[in-house]
Amino acid sequence: MKSGFLVVDKSAGFTSHDVVAIARKALQERRVGHAGTLDPFATGVLVLGVGNGTRVLQYITEGKKTYQGTIRLGSQRTTDDFTGEIVSENLAGLKSITDSVIVESLSRQVGEIYQRPSSFSAIKVNGKRAYELARAGEEVKLKERKVTIYSLEVEKIERHEGAIDIVIHVECSAGTYIRSIARDLGQQLSVGGHLTALRRLRVDPFSLDDSITIEQLRAEPVLLSLDDVISRIFNRRNLSMEEVASVGHGRSIELRDEKQSQHQQSAAFTPEGRFIALLAEKSGRAQPILVLNRESL
Repeated sequence: MKSGFLVVDKSAGFTSHDVVAIARKALQERRVGHAGTLDPFATGVLVLGVGNGTRVLQYITEGKKTYQGTIRLGSQRTTDDFTGEIVSENLAGLKSITDSVIVESLSRQVGEIYQRPSSFSAIKVNGKRAYELARAGEEVKLKERKVTIYSLEVEKIERHEGAIDIVIHVECSAGTYIRSIARDLGQQLSVGGHLTALRRLRVDPFSLDDSITIEQLRAEPVLLSLDDVISRIFNRRNLSMEEVASVGHGRSIELRDEKQSQHQQSAAFTPEGRFIALLAEKSGRAQPILVLNRESL
């Protein structure tokens, strides 16, 4: 069984599932999943886990993300992006909106905020995706949830006849919707807003520098090592053979820095340098919360 990770620079027009299907075919491996959905119109970093890599994708999904996006002011759309139908327009209102007002309004979305996801998101509602319900004509209004926007910088403001385009650079927590930033800015300025472009630049610890194209994925995908990637994400803990035996059977071992680490976990490695488990603090001990199949080591 192949195990590791792929970082793909997704092209526009592909769904995240499309990319997974291409990887499965190229690698001849069924166990492939992705960390964090990208909309079909969006481009950029899509992380794929292969084999045992699929078991740690949830920890990558939880990481900080970086995006570049373009907001268009002047109209609101059903999907909060350019693919939806126009709900309302206020082109006349654009004339009174200055650059400083745009920058100041966006600054209000920086920090720990409550954000309502788009009704056309992939969030599940009663077992179905929100976008499936919305496309079927059902009214979907998702609950606000807490997210963190670490930084939101305005890179460019361009004025056109009937629109203002704003290019933004955003660093944010998992669960943040850039489409919602666009929608909320438009509502705040009473002119409507939606997203016209989105590119994901980074999913910690991966960036576009780690990525391959769709064409390279089809032709010659080279896996990033499971051991190397895990070492980039978690604090590394080298185990003795005795500790390997305990962890392999799900038993806790002596606590070290698991509680103080950034992810509240550490990655356990065998004396030969193979990743074997994730450890987390529990009752003053380091408890394995994920153990790889010993036969695959």
